[in-house]
Amino acid sequence: MNKISQTLCVALGCFLLSGGPALAQQKSLVNTTASSHAKLSGVDMNAVTWTQGFWADRFKVAQETMVPNIWNIYNDPKVSHAFRNFEIAAGMAEGEHKGPSFHDGDFYKVLESLAATYAVTKDPKLDQEMDRAIAVIAKVQQDDGYIYTPAIIQKKKNQGTGSAFQDKVNFEAYNLGHLMTAACVHYRATGKTSLLNVAKKATDFLYNYYKTASPELSRNAICPSHYMGTVEMYRTTQDPKYLELAQNLVNIHGTTDDGTDDNQDRIPLRKQTKAMGHAVRASYLYAGVADVYAETGDKSLMSVLDLMWDDVVYRKMYITGGLGSLYDGTSPDGTSYNPKDVQKIHQAFGRDYQLPNHTAHNETCANIGNVLWNYRMLKLTGDAKYADVMELALHNSVLSGISLKGTEFLYTNPLAQSDDLPFKQRWSKDRVGYIALSNCCPPNVVRTVAEVHNYAYSTSDKGIWFNLYGGNKLATKLKDGSDVKLTQETNYPWDGNIKVTLDQVPRKKKEFSMFLRIPGWADGAKLLVNGKPHNAKLTPGEYAEVSARWAKGDKIELVLPMEAKLIESNPLVEETRNQVAVKRGPVVYCIESVDMPKGQSIFNVTLPADIRFTPKLIKIENSDVMSLEGNAKLIKNQDWDKQLYREIAKDNQTVPVKLVPYYAWGNRGHAEMSVWMPLSR
Repeated sequence: MNKISQTLCVALGCFLLSGGPALAQQKSLVNTTASSHAKLSGVDMNAVTWTQGFWADRFKVAQETMVPNIWNIYNDPKVSHAFRNFEIAAGMAEGEHKGPSFHDGDFYKVLESLAATYAVTKDPKLDQEMDRAIAVIAKVQQDDGYIYTPAIIQKKKNQGTGSAFQDKVNFEAYNLGHLMTAACVHYRATGKTSLLNVAKKATDFLYNYYKTASPELSRNAICPSHYMGTVEMYRTTQDPKYLELAQNLVNIHGTTDDGTDDNQDRIPLRKQTKAMGHAVRASYLYAGVADVYAETGDKSLMSVLDLMWDDVVYRKMYITGGLGSLYDGTSPDGTSYNPKDVQKIHQAFGRDYQLPNHTAHNETCANIGNVLWNYRMLKLTGDAKYADVMELALHNSVLSGISLKGTEFLYTNPLAQSDDLPFKQRWSKDRVGYIALSNCCPPNVVRTVAEVHNYAYSTSDKGIWFNLYGGNKLATKLKDGSDVKLTQETNYPWDGNIKVTLDQVPRKKKEFSMFLRIPGWADGAKLLVNGKPHNAKLTPGEYAEVSARWAKGDKIELVLPMEAKLIESNPLVEETRNQVAVKRGPVVYCIESVDMPKGQSIFNVTLPADIRFTPKLIKIENSDVMSLEGNAKLIKNQDWDKQLYREIAKDNQTVPVKLVPYYAWGNRGHAEMSVWMPLSR
């Protein structure tokens, strides 16, 4: 390419990777613009700006506290050794590798959180910090594209060969997957190819490795984030061998004799009929397979995804959208004594309907994986049921993983916490600033909060889709290139009134549709266009299509009923029989001991079937939180010492109770908590 062509290409934004095809210019988080088997596309990463309400508050905390805090943690070798490992591997510092084998991937997630924030804020300090870190990462990478700091540090110290995938329980491919994803996000946010060049060399390495490695070596891949990563690299670079790599990863999955349910590869993917094994690895796998389907249309993959989704959502998912009920489980259960059949599983899906509360695992990363998977299923189909699950997890089991002020984290997310449990659980039930043995969740939840605006809208050939509600401004293009701008005003999820104003429409008035999601819980929704009732079909769990030749200033008003509801579980969920949870809109509530009179236990509270709750806005850690107040029943305290069973207590009294959103629990000091409460009829 001559200098004139290069100048013109840069001016037009058509950057090239050296020796490769032109880069795709669409800038959405997950780029399905050219995916022939995806119904919906995302909007650009800078297309949505939060302006008011719930997500505006969370993004403000992310911008001002979450992202700077996680960046400082990962750059401070006295706390986290992740970036120092890169400096040692680059020959810029002395020392040994410290931290888990997935530490590289954690740092890539931190970089991604900076890039996602920069896409909206254009803060030059973020750009400078990313440039500094990327230069070090690039210096670590070997000539063949391999990059994994533990092996490279060992090689520098003559303690190893620096060769790849010698230990099947290491997280090398997981790290590479997060490198690929972070690189695509960084490129779309900044227009720079510095990290993308590193990711391209790494993906080329992975492609060549899988071409020549033995089946046993080639399946060494704990937690398959690289399925999503390789497809996103294909979408960004348009290099067909990356899609070939992704397809190959799917095809070899579970085809060796030494696969395990813990790693989701005991049996071939296309033969899986139940969600088993490690919940994080499962959700990441399903998300990556959905990406492969979007590009190939392989119906055998969609059949598996449908089976897995039904099994998870109807039998294995918590009311909060959390996944992975057991700290440790076995899979499959009860069929054989052969260790190859009955295997110990970490962070496992349980049996159908096995959903304990006090000992629920629900790793924050698994709950985020649920979001990643359902977002991709939504893009494939346009089916609102996936947006419902995505919203459920985001508002509950994802946000519970981080404190309201944005600096403390939970690894697991139980649905009940009692100080009377006669054993100490493996992970803290109070949020902590750093999870030394496994800090994968903090950078994951920070990048997720920084990226939520990317999930709010989608586009299709017919128009604009409203996936998540929140006060924001949208500036995007229709499929024909026409500019559309709109403003959404709402205090959702605390209020169900949503007002949309068209600020800019195509110059040549053309008809296009607005697809407004009617959540599955929203019975009795109302819709007005320019102040008049509209005859669109408003079915809970579906998108309502409103089509018109829109004019600037046109207004849409959607009113979603927001009454608090008592929710019961399937009777096969043993731990919650004759108990109820409280849900208002997408938000699940809990009771905390800090709101109880001194000396009274939350576990003595029962909820009458006809209880009426009054919403009351309160402040917790300077954030608006909608509490619920009502009158419940309180069983008289009795001593359970040396008692396993006893006659029921017949005396109870009426007592005022306050419930808070589940995601906000534990933000007012150490507390006992429960989502489920006995029902008094």
